Amino acid sequence: MKRYRQHSIEFGNLSDVPFWKTAGPIDLVYISYGLLVVLLVFVSYVLGMTGFLPFDPQEINLELLMAPPNTEGHLLGTDFMGRDILARLIIGIQAYFLPGLLAIALALALGTCFGVLAGYWGGGLDTASTYVSNLLNSFPRLVLILLMVAAFKPDIYLVMTVVGITNAPTVASLIKSKIQFLKQKNFIEAATALGLKNAVIIIKHILWHNCRSVLIIQATLGMAEVILIETSLSYLGFGVQEPTPSWGNMVQSGANYFMQGKFWPSTAPAMAILLTIMGFHLLGDSLNNILERKRDQ
Repeated sequence: MKRYRQHSIEFGNLSDVPFWKTAGPIDLVYISYGLLVVLLVFVSYVLGMTGFLPFDPQEINLELLMAPPNTEGHLLGTDFMGRDILARLIIGIQAYFLPGLLAIALALALGTCFGVLAGYWGGGLDTASTYVSNLLNSFPRLVLILLMVAAFKPDIYLVMTVVGITNAPTVASLIKSKIQFLKQKNFIEAATALGLKNAVIIIKHILWHNCRSVLIIQATLGMAEVILIETSLSYLGFGVQEPTPSWGNMVQSGANYFMQGKFWPSTAPAMAILLTIMGFHLLGDSLNNILERKRDQ
């Protein structure tokens, strides 16, 4: 029992040492910025859902077409139809928030299942899960997305379903590697010898204690990828369509006026995309350095 507890402490309980005690100063800065971005995205989504906005994002004001920032209370100005840019930026978060969560949930769920089958039981299950993962990886994601858009109407939830499924092999590979590492340390053998059921070993001692950091990191990086895909498709006209605001179609519609010196309609959503994606990436990278002990202290 004592030996098993030592293994459990060594590999299982990441909360024994608070992360801020093992984090370097640069990691703490990145995490702080990333958490700020996450908070702003969540608060903006709630504001958009409740309608607590400075202006109606669909209200057209012909007297304030392409008004510069700070014009009559419009903090970021207005677009080519006189609509408030800040309000549309806030509403635009709805284009990727719930669809992004769907993609992340699918990737984590499918990837975890395949990873456990391949790493814990191995044998034929390993071969089958590896075959499915390789099959998913063999199809270019962009081609699959365009095929879905061509076969059906442009639907962001359908697109994010494809993104989630195609991201599953990456999660599966990480979970499989983690379980194989634990097997080398006789961790699973010790737990089995103590009479623990497979479900308890997998859910509690493998996934919760040893793989939760991997899943958190992948969820964080996955949201950044979701934002990039959604905004790119909307920019190209395959994603969210006007008049529904999306950061991607806001950049596209504002780009027509950029060379006229009216840069704010496209610059504001472009900066929102850049800063948000960077925040999620920095958060995921720093968590990876800390939770996976990849930063030399």
